[in-house]
Amino acid sequence: MALEDLITNSKQQAEAPFFLLLDLIQDPQNLGSLLRTAELMNVHGVIIPSSQAAQVTPTVVHASSGATEHLLIAQYNLVQSIARLKQLDLWVYGLDASSDAKTPDQLNLNGGVALVVGNEGEGLRNLVRKNCDEILRLPQYGKIDSLNAAVAGSIALYLARQARQ
Repeated sequence: MALEDLITNSKQQAEAPFFLLLDLIQDPQNLGSLLRTAELMNVHGVIIPSSQAAQVTPTVVHASSGATEHLLIAQYNLVQSIARLKQLDLWVYGLDASSDAKTPDQLNLNGGVALVVGNEGEGLRNLVRKNCDEILRLPQYGKIDSLNAAVAGSIALYLARQARQ
């Protein structure tokens, strides 16, 4: 599917655009989990890189519980995708655990939103991060230092959906 097809789909929705971008997610189980959550949160489209990342395979379809059959998924350069989505007046939020990032209550998640989830080990690539409007972090209260990428992305998608209600 082409990026423009996702954009056309989002314009046909009765709400502001809502996209998920995945920056080099490697684990097929994580990809499937994120796609499942994206479908449940009524994301208008998902953008994944065309190389160096997990692709939609039978394992991912299974892990997504069939969500891939209901989602529009495009393979496209993420930096170019971000630039195109910004032309539509979307705010692009990169998800990262860094201390300089803003918490959900400091951001406006209820308009046109594109959420970028980074790689399981390295997080967001520098160029992708630099092109985001804001960096979002989820507050953490326990002793371990981070959430799994699929869990963090799912929580952020839920928070964005809640803000849109």
